[in-house]
Formats: sequence, C-alpha cells, structure tokens
Amino acid sequence: MTLLKLDNLHVALEDGTEIVKGVDLEVNLNEVHAIMGPNGSGKSTLSYAIMGHPAYEITEGRLFVDGEDITELGADERAQRGLFLAFQYPHAIPGVTVTSFLRSAINAVRKARNGGVDDPVSIPDFRKELLAQMDRLKVSRELASRYLNDGFSGGEKKRVEILQMAMLKPRIAVLDETDSGLDIDALRVVAGGVRELVGPEMGALVITHYKRILDHIQPDHVHVFVDGRIVKSGGAELADELEEHGYEEYGEAA
Repeated sequence: MTLLKLDNLHVALEDGTEIVKGVDLEVNLNEVHAIMGPNGSGKSTLSYAIMGHPAYEITEGRLFVDGEDITELGADERAQRGLFLAFQYPHAIPGVTVTSFLRSAINAVRKARNGGVDDPVSIPDFRKELLAQMDRLKVSRELASRYLNDGFSGGEKKRVEILQMAMLKPRIAVLDETDSGLDIDALRVVAGGVRELVGPEMGALVITHYKRILDHIQPDHVHVFVDGRIVKSGGAELADELEEHGYEEYGEAA
C-alpha cells in the first residue's frame, strides 16, 4: 500500500486562485522524492496543502496516507497519522520553549495513537532522547531552554526543524526548501539528518529550487514542477540536468 498518495490534487488560495493544477504522486517508505521547480511554481502551496494549512483549499482530487483518505482532516489529525512539514521559514513562538514544544507534540501523537488515552513519555526517557538527538544533529543544548525559534539564526531554525523530525519520527516528512538560507556546514547537518531518518519507517518529499541539498541526500525520484503541475519525472540524474539547463525548456526561467 502506498504511504502517501496525491490523486489529481488541485489547490486554491482563499480568493479562489488555483495554484496547484492536478498533481498525481506516490511516495513510499524508504524513498526520497524531490520536487524541483522555479520560484512561484506552487511548490510551497503543495506542501502546505499536504499538511492541511487552512489558507490552502483542496478544490479537487484526494489525499491519502496508508490508504486512508485524509483530504478533510485538520493539520493536527494529519500529524497524528504521521505527516510532518519542515517549513521554509519556521515561525517563532515566544513563551514556548523548545523542550516544552517537543514534549507536548510527542505526547499529543502518543495519545492519538493510543486511542485518545493519555500516554505521556516519561521525563527521563524524553530528556535522554532529546539530548542524544541534539548532539547528533549538532544543535546547541542551550537552545532546549529557549523559546522556539525566537532569535534563532537561520541555521539554528532549520536544525531545530530536523530535531523535531528526529523526535517525532513521522512516517512521511515534507521538507519545504529546508536548504534555503543555510551555509554549507548547516546544510550537511540538515541533509545528513534527513538521510539517516529515511528508511523502513519513513519516506520523504524534499521540495527545493536548487540541487545542492540533493547532493547530500541522493533522491530516488525527481519531479519537475512548473505552473502547478509535475511536467517530468525521473531519477537523480534529472536534478543534474536541471542544474545545468534550468527550467527554460519547461516554459519557465530559473
């Protein structure tokens, strides 16, 4: 059974403007799919629609996870079913520490998977896992007690996004231009974290404009996304072609 399936997905903004114009896509466990396209092609809109952002309406088509139609579910319910979105521009949440945010998110998912019965992770187990993942992803331990993304550098924000993914252990991770604004060291850490997590328990959809993050992740499938549609699909070599020739042959400048 396909892990994540998009069936003729159409997405519009609140004013009715159609941005995503019929996307068919299947992502399975142990797979990395990359969506590459020029700025303004609708890549971020697609990622928000998959996660259930209320400002993006699915006007036609369906969205499935493990065969279940989740088109009408809210973002929290989608997260409980194993969906995760790493934002291009993560928001700051003053007043909520990284530790508090992560533990609350983990406990919400555990409760949902336990039939609505509270099943909180123990503080010692949580702290042990958190510190281990922070060290592995080179996230400064002092960030754990700071407010989420409040005053963080671009690299710190993106590393904390991958930390969330490592702690929540989603079944499908969508990364919306996570490479944006990263220096080469932070890019390697972020990409390495994704590469380590993708496997028999997780698949990933990496949305990007440039090839550089794919040099570290090595996608199994690459899809060219132009004007709200997938116009070509192929293997990792397709990313090399796009790097060399851009998107002009698909009717768009890079």
